[in-house]
Amino acid sequence: MQYGYMGSYVASGQGMGVVVATAQDTQLGQIGTMLQKVEIPKTPLIIQMDQFARTLALLTLSIAAIAFLYTTLIGTTPVADAFMAVIGLAVSAIPEGLPAVLSITLALGVQRMAKRHAIIRRLPAVETLGAVSVICTDKTGTLTRNEMTVSALALSDAAYDVIGAGYASEGAILQNGQAIDPAKHPGLPALLEVAVLCNDARIRKSGSTHVAEGDPMEAALITLAMKAGQDLAQIRHQFPRRITLPFDARHRFMATLHPDAQGQCFAAIKGAPEKLLAICTKERNAQGEDHPIDLADWHKKIEQLAAQGQRVLAFAVKSFPADKQEISVQDFETDAVFLGCMGFIDPPRKEVTSAIKDCHRASIHVVMITGDHAATATEIARQIGLSNNPETITGAELDRMDDPALAAAITKTDVFARTTPEHKLRLVEAFQKQKRVLAMTGDGVNDAPALKRADVGVAMGRKGTEAAKQAADMVLADDNFSSIVAAVREGRTVYDNLMKVIGWTLPTSIGEAMTILIALFFGLALPVTPVQILWINMITAVALGTTLAFEPTEPGTMSRPPRKSGRPILDGALIWQVLFLSVLFLAGAFGVFYKAQANGLPIEAARTIVVNTLVVMEIFYLFSVRYIHGSSITLRGVIGTKAVLIGVALVVVGQLAFTYLPAMQAVFDTRPISVLDGAIILLIGIALIVIVEMEKKIRRTFFARKTGKI
Repeated sequence: MQYGYMGSYVASGQGMGVVVATAQDTQLGQIGTMLQKVEIPKTPLIIQMDQFARTLALLTLSIAAIAFLYTTLIGTTPVADAFMAVIGLAVSAIPEGLPAVLSITLALGVQRMAKRHAIIRRLPAVETLGAVSVICTDKTGTLTRNEMTVSALALSDAAYDVIGAGYASEGAILQNGQAIDPAKHPGLPALLEVAVLCNDARIRKSGSTHVAEGDPMEAALITLAMKAGQDLAQIRHQFPRRITLPFDARHRFMATLHPDAQGQCFAAIKGAPEKLLAICTKERNAQGEDHPIDLADWHKKIEQLAAQGQRVLAFAVKSFPADKQEISVQDFETDAVFLGCMGFIDPPRKEVTSAIKDCHRASIHVVMITGDHAATATEIARQIGLSNNPETITGAELDRMDDPALAAAITKTDVFARTTPEHKLRLVEAFQKQKRVLAMTGDGVNDAPALKRADVGVAMGRKGTEAAKQAADMVLADDNFSSIVAAVREGRTVYDNLMKVIGWTLPTSIGEAMTILIALFFGLALPVTPVQILWINMITAVALGTTLAFEPTEPGTMSRPPRKSGRPILDGALIWQVLFLSVLFLAGAFGVFYKAQANGLPIEAARTIVVNTLVVMEIFYLFSVRYIHGSSITLRGVIGTKAVLIGVALVVVGQLAFTYLPAMQAVFDTRPISVLDGAIILLIGIALIVIVEMEKKIRRTFFARKTGKI
């Protein structure tokens, strides 16, 4: 009997089927039901921006209402003028260009990640990667190269080594370092025949290389048979396949039914060693003789292979009557004959070790989740530097844990072995209950619920199913763990750039708002008009603020711990930065305004000077805010990036037009300014960056001493 699942295709042949389930009761339907129940969590950025928008809107409206009521009640300003001034206040306080700049920053992050083989499917995931504190990753193909090679064979009374890499037939089977003839070891041909028969892979030659079609482990078995001189076509012709029981994570073995030379039939079985040992009552030695199975000895052999970092696969046969036509899981509960085990090596990717080190420096907890044997997974974890002494939990142990026990265990566990896709979903939820931001990898259909539930679901681009890709936030084009780490680095860069944009936008906007607010409360003439503020916010601010989205990664980005997911955008440091810079902008605006009036300039000329002063201060502050984790008074900081230089050039041209072009003068009510006033404006900009850098250094020194890092 062959099982067919909804969504499967018949490539050839004919047959009769019985429908045993429909719609949501099918395997695919059950996965769909799980996906519907899984809620997609809000990303940290969306949560932070929601809080930030509500806070800023409420604060701005409250201040604007208070200012309007105050000025109209005390009668210092006519109602019409007060209304226009309050509009100017709201326009200045609300950073209109911020949403556009944020979207541009995220989009640029997507573009940079694509170059690192990380394809982003949902825009907010770009920033979420920067907050990741846990990466749960598959082993095969992600941490390793997914190039399986049989390196060892174990029979009940003999052990062999295998040489030869890749899928070519060059190589040999060794015993005690000497090449052997497998035909003189009767137990070996039987083992190799089962490996060939219980197998759906093929090896084809493409030019000078051999290419595997199908599962890499099954391809490695075909390669081993060729190294041993087996005639694959003859084996398949002699023992044609009647039916297949496919591998399933629930029963953890595959079986195929074949007629034998004695007129009976047998099942060729391969699967997890512990599963096959549980159904076998006999073992076959190197001489081809069957004896009662020694379970303790086999467990020891398997542990030895797994401890060397080898993935272990077991093989067995079971006899059936000649008229047997169908097989099911219930047919394999006992009476099978254990033939032996094979150890496979799948070398770790060379770049993974350095990527793991980057994660450790960044305080990111990396967890390996695999279906492999615990000892194999533990040894691979040790080889790639996951831990010197990795802590490992098996799927069976995981099933016995209640939620409190699991919550305590996951903080110190490096490897989860012999797991199922259902375990992944439980692990995701366990980490998220601890307020950890989690990236989870997966490739199968059953992985889709866990990928959807994770903060960042990462699907494999090469071996991943379409269901996994659709549920994921990011797809790895190269299935490489180091690409995840590169994406995390880019995510942190994106968040830093977002904070630079916000840290640059808010002080300039609040400074403008405070200028209007002070003028209203003291019944003074407005240093800038609402339409001039709109020019600053929509034209110059967007042109300058957008350049911060192009900033490269700062040194030491992967040496900082992940930010806390619940951390608000308006934290203490940013509030202080906004207040400090707003006072400087306020002082600069009022200083030049009253100096201009004291020199007898008309109010239109004074306001023109104020607008240019604010813009120049924004330009100089831009060079300071480019380095939120270091000083900008360096050659690189002064020169800036190409985007910064282009943005500054556009703003300078715009300001010259704003100041001297008659058409612009008519729209914004501006006047030309003298060379001397222009020089004073530049000196104010230089003074601003010097003051800001001094404050930055003093603040960092204070906190370094406070935390004992100096």
